[in-house]
Amino acid sequence: MKEGTQEKHAMHEITLSLNGEAARLPAGTALDQALERWGYGGRRVAVAINDTFAPRSSWVERTLDDGDRIDIVAPVGGG
Repeated sequence: MKEGTQEKHAMHEITLSLNGEAARLPAGTALDQALERWGYGGRRVAVAINDTFAPRSSWVERTLDDGDRIDIVAPVGGG
C-alpha cells in the first residue's frame, strides 16, 4: 500500500457539541449509534438536536451532522 493511501481511506470525522463539550464521531453515525458509543444505550433519556426534541422513533434514521448540538437529559429519581 502506498504511503498516504491509508489516510485517503480513513473515515472522515465530524465534530459536534455533546452537552456543551466538543465530541467527534465518524461521519454518517446515526443518533442511536452515537448514544450507544457515549454510554446511553438502553437508558431512558431525552435528546435534543440543535434545540429540537428528537423522538426515540427517529434515532435509528437520524444521522448526525458536523456542527450539531446534542443535549442529552436523563431522568433523576428521588423524592
